[in-house]
Amino acid sequence: MSDPVLLVECPDDTTALLTLNRPERRNALTIELMEALCETLDVLATEPRRRLVILNGAGPAFCAGLDLQESADASTAEHGVEWVARTLQTLSQSPLVTIAAAHGAAFAGGAGLLSCCDFAIGTPDLRIAFPEVRRGLVPALVGAILQDRLRDADLRELFFIGVAINAERAQAMRLLHRIVPSDRLLDEARALASTILLGAPDAVRQTKQLLQELPSTAPSQRLVQALEFHKRARASDEAREGIAAFFEHRAPNWK
Repeated sequence: MSDPVLLVECPDDTTALLTLNRPERRNALTIELMEALCETLDVLATEPRRRLVILNGAGPAFCAGLDLQESADASTAEHGVEWVARTLQTLSQSPLVTIAAAHGAAFAGGAGLLSCCDFAIGTPDLRIAFPEVRRGLVPALVGAILQDRLRDADLRELFFIGVAINAERAQAMRLLHRIVPSDRLLDEARALASTILLGAPDAVRQTKQLLQELPSTAPSQRLVQALEFHKRARASDEAREGIAAFFEHRAPNWK
């Protein structure tokens, strides 16, 4: 029996560690792997106490992008691209907080996975590239994700030139939030997760929903929409507990 293409570890009921597990192919994305990732994310999002996902890759690289051997098959090529779109959408719209812990390489669709996460941590050896135009392709799907996150000049550099950038350049572009030593990658991701988990569960989810919805809201309506989020949170049990804990000089007890 072959190894599963996606490893799922749940050390507790709040955090899940997902590992892309095709190291011999640098975790290139196949339909099977993308199906497994989407299905797992959907299931985790339904678990009442689940709050956070860490995504990493086995072997020498985070993810080399779409598996070109599979996509070269005309009978599956279109289906594969549809799965790329679904995977990026599922990851970017997940109600869970997502952290990419990337090393080695994140190319094309692999860079797309990294870009869809709420946080991206990388090692000094990490290289990120969008080489689509050098293969006669268009970085359309990830372009839709990054359009509102990166400067136009940086997008043009990434997409037109297609050359891999190093971790420092990626951090300067805001593709990476942190650069950490290779032997500390997962430890740092877990530490970041622990810090995020100090926030109230529903407040964190509502904040992520607000950040997802505001860009598509007309500027004139953004404060109106934000006020509704504020009022809903202000009247919640979490807010009452959080404020009480502040005045009582104790840690809040989130339910």
